Amino acid sequence: MDMNNKEISSIVTFLSGHLQGKETAIRLALVCFFSAGHLLIEDLPGLGKTTLALAIANTLGLSFGRVQCTSDLLPTDISGLSMFNKNTGEFLFHPGPIFNNIVLVDEINRATPKTQSALLEAMEENQVTIEGKTYDLPSPFFVIATQNPVEHFGTFPLPESQLDRFMMKIRIGYPSRHAEKEILKNGNKRQQMHRIARLLGQSEVLEIQSEIREKVYLSDRILEYILDVVRATRNSKYLVAGLSTRGSLAITYTAKTTAYFMGRDYAIPEDIKEVAQSVAAHRVIFKEEYENLDKGEIIKSILADVPVPV
Repeated sequence: MDMNNKEISSIVTFLSGHLQGKETAIRLALVCFFSAGHLLIEDLPGLGKTTLALAIANTLGLSFGRVQCTSDLLPTDISGLSMFNKNTGEFLFHPGPIFNNIVLVDEINRATPKTQSALLEAMEENQVTIEGKTYDLPSPFFVIATQNPVEHFGTFPLPESQLDRFMMKIRIGYPSRHAEKEILKNGNKRQQMHRIARLLGQSEVLEIQSEIREKVYLSDRILEYILDVVRATRNSKYLVAGLSTRGSLAITYTAKTTAYFMGRDYAIPEDIKEVAQSVAAHRVIFKEEYENLDKGEIIKSILADVPVPV
């Protein structure tokens, strides 16, 4: 476990050196990946969402596919389709970009709801059904979707069922003055991300995911704390609906991964606090009068009222 933990630390350090000012986003994205979830990155254009996704994909040494969403994108552009081969007289299936370990779905909210729904089965079941036939997706399978805020022109807000498929939603935010100065000095690094060094491979990734799932311990005290947090969201004055059971599972998985990243084989309350905002804010439904407030801060305030086990 110590060896694999050092590998994770080296990835965070390595990527932080290439992507100035994005250390928190890098760490949360890797927590989501090693928790076997899917990640939604939401922020304004030009803040490095796509560059971050490319860097993570290439560093992990896994197959990579990309979908650039537009309003005329079709579900078959994601999943693939069968084409008639006149030489053999048979239909031959041509897999789409979804048949990769890591799939970047860029500007997902520019695709129509029908096309967005093509991702639902893949993200939930790690399989797709095309023309009545089911195809398994590779393992690991990780969707990194990016989107601009939904109030921008030409976008389609993700439905709740789609949002719930994302284990975490993060924001990158503006870089610090020092980090932005370094960016101005060195220019855009997106092209470099295609040539970035590979630090892990498929077998190592699967081993780490298995180790987190099987060897990181959650005591009854920590499980009760998670249930208290979930209940607090369900009873909150700010919310119409709190976390579902899927949401509480997401907190559990990401807390275990956070503990692993810190070199522990057991979770503590601080692990839950670190991931709760990214796991919960996009899953709960806010009352109309609180819709325009910082949702992450509201989740943080809800957590602050939950007694921490001692």
